[in-house]
Amino acid sequence: MSALITSIRRSAIGLGLFAVITGGTIAVTQSMTEERIEQQAAKAEASALFEIIPETRHNNDLLNDTVTLPASKRLAQEGPVQAWVARQDGEPIGLILPAVAPDGYSGDIDLLVGLNLNGEVLGVRITSHRETPGLGDRVETRKSDWIHSFEGKSLGNPRPRQWNVKKNGGVFDQFTGATITPRAVVKAVQKTLIYFRENRADIIGRVQAGPTGSEEQF
Repeated sequence: MSALITSIRRSAIGLGLFAVITGGTIAVTQSMTEERIEQQAAKAEASALFEIIPETRHNNDLLNDTVTLPASKRLAQEGPVQAWVARQDGEPIGLILPAVAPDGYSGDIDLLVGLNLNGEVLGVRITSHRETPGLGDRVETRKSDWIHSFEGKSLGNPRPRQWNVKKNGGVFDQFTGATITPRAVVKAVQKTLIYFRENRADIIGRVQAGPTGSEEQF
């Protein structure tokens, strides 16, 4: 009986040690993985910024020249918005706003929308999505040129009702076998333009005032 109790205790201690070691290993691995993912996301975001407004078009430190703008449900994100500002010899020539298309086929689609100060689209890039490979992932520049179709567009070009995919009476192409994804992105870009129009005076004032970083609160 004594031997049996001793054996049970040893087994319990062994299982306990195994659980502690396994839990610790998982925690460390998860921490390292999350940090790596965050680094990759930041790298992808930086790359997208310079694709939207290339370094040849501005001479400021785009990554660190940011302004904090008012929160808005139109951008489908909570809290104040951090926008990046491109300047040429100190004069603002455009800004890049983050936005979210919450109605993608597989969930949120994160994107960046670049605008000049007249409200024309300089470029759009997708920074994160979970859309179906081979279908919805054509929003990526490495899969198709579709995302470039926003360049030069504004709220008046095309007309408001034409801010949709062609299947729904708009001017933007849909993907073969996938309409939800491009429609969601089109809607998100249009809402970003509306946000800019509604807050244009305030935004331009903040942009011209210079970088604010992320400390200002609303």
